[in-house]
Amino acid sequence: MFNPSKIVGLPVSRVDGPLKVSGKAPYAAEHYEPGMLHGVVVLSTIASGKIRSIDTANAEAFPGVIKIYTHENRPSAAWWDSKWQDSVAPPGSPFRPLEKPHIQFDGQPVAFVVAETFEAARDAASLVTVAYKEDKPETKLADVYAKSFEPKKKRSGIQPPPKPRGSPEEAFSGAAHKVSAEYVMEGEHHNPMEMFATTVLWENDKQLTVHDKTQGSQASRDYICNIFGLDPENVIVKNAYVGGAFGQGLRPKHQLFLAVMASLDLKRSVKVEMSRQEMFGLTWRPSSMQTVSLAADETGMLQSVMHHAVEATSRYEDYQETVVNWSGLAYKCDNAKLTYELAQVDMSTPGDMRAPGAATGVLALESAMDELASEIGMDPLELRVKNFIHFDQNDDKQLTSKALHACYREGSEAFGWDRRSAAPRSMRDGHDLVGWGMATGFWEAGMAQAEAKVRYAIDGRVTVSAAATDIGTGTYTILAQLGAEAFDVPIEAVHVAIADSSLPITGVEGGSWTAASTGSAVQIAAEAVKATLLDMAQDMDNSPLADARPEEVVIRDGRLVLDVNSQVGIALSDILASKDLSSVEEPGKAGPDMMQMRKFVSYTHSAVFVEVKIDEQLGVLRVTRVVSAIGAGRILNPKTARSQILGGIVMGIGMALHEESMIDHRTGRIMNHNLAEYHVPAHADIADLQVIFVEEHDDKASPIGVKGLGEIGIVGVAAAVANAIYHATGTRFRHFPITIDKILESELTH
Repeated sequence: MFNPSKIVGLPVSRVDGPLKVSGKAPYAAEHYEPGMLHGVVVLSTIASGKIRSIDTANAEAFPGVIKIYTHENRPSAAWWDSKWQDSVAPPGSPFRPLEKPHIQFDGQPVAFVVAETFEAARDAASLVTVAYKEDKPETKLADVYAKSFEPKKKRSGIQPPPKPRGSPEEAFSGAAHKVSAEYVMEGEHHNPMEMFATTVLWENDKQLTVHDKTQGSQASRDYICNIFGLDPENVIVKNAYVGGAFGQGLRPKHQLFLAVMASLDLKRSVKVEMSRQEMFGLTWRPSSMQTVSLAADETGMLQSVMHHAVEATSRYEDYQETVVNWSGLAYKCDNAKLTYELAQVDMSTPGDMRAPGAATGVLALESAMDELASEIGMDPLELRVKNFIHFDQNDDKQLTSKALHACYREGSEAFGWDRRSAAPRSMRDGHDLVGWGMATGFWEAGMAQAEAKVRYAIDGRVTVSAAATDIGTGTYTILAQLGAEAFDVPIEAVHVAIADSSLPITGVEGGSWTAASTGSAVQIAAEAVKATLLDMAQDMDNSPLADARPEEVVIRDGRLVLDVNSQVGIALSDILASKDLSSVEEPGKAGPDMMQMRKFVSYTHSAVFVEVKIDEQLGVLRVTRVVSAIGAGRILNPKTARSQILGGIVMGIGMALHEESMIDHRTGRIMNHNLAEYHVPAHADIADLQVIFVEEHDDKASPIGVKGLGEIGIVGVAAAVANAIYHATGTRFRHFPITIDKILESELTH
């Protein structure tokens, strides 16, 4: 039903931008009412053991303190694990704050202080003293690697590795060219700008309005309703603005539980905001150890692919990701063996972090592909093109589309790849060694079940509503664009109501499926409104649209008209007036086509090209250029889409060079639990980033033809950086992040 006056596909500025830059957009911790209480969490100072005693006397005597909760006096909550498991929980027993004296990870909540002011709660919390019986923790993946296991119960929505195909060991043994290497990645912690917070507005014993930092308002609502036995009809969770999350907000966090618990117990409104240190006791991208073995014949055709990965998980949940499967579908190879295991450490349960699984697994695969290219003496891009495949060998399914060839072509041309000198250490810029590396990126382009409503009012205003979340990705804007184009109105005439659990059902915002899912539901709802308007128009006397079918009419300039002749039609205001209505509203529902999924599977693809420069004497490394070419179907908004890819590239550079959770393995404590010492890329670390969206039509990935962009931007970036470092130095680094100390210890500066 889209019209010539296109707005979808244009680089429209964010509709929520003015509120954010002016500081008027209220985040979860920025809601207030008189008499509100404030809560502060006391954190454990050991990683494994048991609380022997807690002394709260001095804290309770502090002026303004209302109550202090510990495992000894915490109000009762649900007993069964199933009540605590949120919509994306892995198998196991979810963490229950303040339930038992046992300590499972560094930074675990051991007490919760509630006071009249934040300052009183904070200062009183420092007076709580805890005595522990400490056990020796195991937090280093290498130390527990030998205890790895295949999880018996699989995580819902996560594909386990496919069964081996062909004879991978035999093919590897007899191949002309082969490489086998281990890649180690330290754990990463999410560090979004906005810290997790919950504000509970208590109305009565049953009714609550909760402002929560979450990627799914309905997920948070269901979580607290299940735990506290509340009626979902009486609980509203809102998350109007979210200052970044990267997957950390997919699962409810302990501040939500504690704030609701205290509010129900004290019959007061309560606010809880985490500190930066507390953020490190939440989810994290798990540390991993991966072995990739690749073999090729004399011409460079892959003969064997073997990929084994072990990831860290907590002792109480079996967190799982899709890590190795990518190696079985990325390139054509008839012999493949993919295995994935977990190893338990004394840390909190890991969680989804931008492109979970793919960012980890593709890092190892694409590094190994570069090593194989060097072994063969073939250009890394040529090797990938030579082994291109048009279907998914893992599941033997057709692809809905694959524009990866165009990504390779347009990305390499923009980067100037044909000017690359093949030999390592052969390119220089003054004192700097110059390296060029590349990698391929993959991500699944899925859909989740989603519902929406669209209302058209007689004054020409459009309202789009759904419970979807905008974590900074541009959801407000693209839904407004879809509504504006459907009814041929200015984007200013569209009101987008999202981020409220009472609105039509949507899944959590993650997996790059929100645009495809909620966007499609909005389009379907808009089509339903148009069909209803046509029905009304055909009831009118002497209607010029009496014989028109829904697919033959469009909305232009406030009129319902024939697509082929805009002169034939009726004003929408007249149609509504004929039924004595001021507006018309219809629902829309979208989701994956289960019949289609039996035959087809959909992925986004990318080709990432990176230039690094390394001071040969000092070992100082800079990423000076990145070109990322993306194939992701229809691009709804090039401006917000580009921002997504830019953010992914920056996070990929962080994965390659900066980000690691430094743990004192003697105590199990995270040492760099702050932004001073947990390094993320700063402005000075980022130079020229270019994003290219290649043309890709896909009528099967989603009803509106989009594939999603939140995840693909990071995939392959770290591998491309590492490959560029090898090209610059001739030294292969397989332990990530590649920090300056590793470079200085290499042969580069000796």
